[in-house]
Amino acid sequence: MLRITELRLPLDHPAEALKNAIIERLGIAPTDLLAFTVFKRSYDARKASSLSFIYTIDLALKDEAGVLKRFSADRHINPAPDTSYHFVGQAPVRVTHRPVVVGFGPCGIFAALILAQMGFQPLVLERGKAVRERTKDTWGLWRKNVLNPESNVQFGEGGAGTFSDGKLYSQIKDPKHYGRKVLTEFVKAGAPEEIMYVSKPHIGTFRLVGMVETMRAEIEALGGEIRFQQRVTDLRIEDGQVRAVVLAGGEEIHCDHVVLALGHSARDTVEMLYERGVFMEAKPFSVGFRIEHPQSLIDRARLGKYAGHPLLGAADYKIVHHAKNGRSVYSFCMCPGGTVVAATSEPNRVVTNGMSQYSRNERNANAGIVVGITPEDYPGGPLAGIALQRELESRAFELGGGTYEAPGQLVGDFIAGRPSTALGSVEPSYKPGVKLGDLSTALPDYAIEAMREALPAFERQIKGFAMHDAVLTGVETRTSSPVRVTRGENYQSLNVKGLYPAGEGAGYAGGILSAGVDGIRVAEALARDIIDGQAQS
Repeated sequence: MLRITELRLPLDHPAEALKNAIIERLGIAPTDLLAFTVFKRSYDARKASSLSFIYTIDLALKDEAGVLKRFSADRHINPAPDTSYHFVGQAPVRVTHRPVVVGFGPCGIFAALILAQMGFQPLVLERGKAVRERTKDTWGLWRKNVLNPESNVQFGEGGAGTFSDGKLYSQIKDPKHYGRKVLTEFVKAGAPEEIMYVSKPHIGTFRLVGMVETMRAEIEALGGEIRFQQRVTDLRIEDGQVRAVVLAGGEEIHCDHVVLALGHSARDTVEMLYERGVFMEAKPFSVGFRIEHPQSLIDRARLGKYAGHPLLGAADYKIVHHAKNGRSVYSFCMCPGGTVVAATSEPNRVVTNGMSQYSRNERNANAGIVVGITPEDYPGGPLAGIALQRELESRAFELGGGTYEAPGQLVGDFIAGRPSTALGSVEPSYKPGVKLGDLSTALPDYAIEAMREALPAFERQIKGFAMHDAVLTGVETRTSSPVRVTRGENYQSLNVKGLYPAGEGAGYAGGILSAGVDGIRVAEALARDIIDGQAQS
């Protein structure tokens, strides 16, 4: 197989144009092209007046060696890499204890799936409920202001990614193409084929629900077991080796290998790990607000005359500003045609996040506008970042009136430093509702200062971004884990053998794709440890 990159075609090209472009690019006869597939399709939105599709194509030819020789100096024509997945081994016939996976979000799902596909029959412990029951509980907060601390946007089958835009792209280094394995499994579970080649694939919440159930069924069919409403409250550690996990009901499950795929909001579990002496350290994260604009405004600003084109869909953006006070302000988890959602997992706290369906056809675009902070901003040890998050979330609950409504402010009023008293042309989507006022006390002063400077700067990049009527909703605090449960080269905890910190909660991922990839990496490391141990005994 060969790969061609940077093959450009007009946005509305006919289907046959792609094959013809390949033949012309290589200077070959039509009969010399045996087959081709689209590996990636993207577009460059920097010049909205002249958009075109940019293709990466994998193809089979009659004379691949001859073509490679002719184009040896062309960096856009090369042998196609092997992107198929290869298992590191198979489970031994006898394993003393089955591996345990704690958490069934994207990281836990893929850790369990890979282990199951290798024959290890993992046991998964998830504190929340199965995805459809969990969805009902989540709607209970959004519609009735009733929070279930164990079943919500953060906790339950599918993890926080289930109630998001379902983005499936990442900037992680992935030399072994594990991301391709993640996408392949998603398609097998019911995701649209296009996620394999579009540059910014997404699925959306409704589709994710069914896919998660399908993947659970495969894990179970391969001998794995998933137990819901099973919160891990303790670890048994002997001589630096994990020996058991303890559940809230008192049950003790003996094990030698535990994947910690907690997600970034299992604060009580992180506190337990700290008390048990598991090494961890504070890490940077970000805090800010959600911002909402009319999606039509973003479409026009980003796509120009191509706004509304069916092949492009709702436009997104990614922006950053380096403020004079040294802070970086940037967009986070941008959700085209989506909604702002209540994402708290603890009583009497307010947290915002963004969500989109596959169609992305809601009236507003939303994104986090967040400010980077570091452990120097919250000294006091590994758990100090969690304490800061809780402080800001409690403050947001108070500013919102103590009913899980979120505090909000119009962008024009926020920049001018005056409270908002009435909405303008942008209707906020957050449920249970938005209480307008003054957000200046919702975040540290340095964050407010940086954001007030950044919003007009973003206006210069996206016309209309600082429009007076755009709505800010607070607070966005769960951008990533404030803690890293540090691991070594073998993916195990630095000081507890058999403990594999993984995914967002351990500080090693940020989003569905990267969490899934990390789950694969950790599953492979765990499998190697068991296989090597059997070989040596």
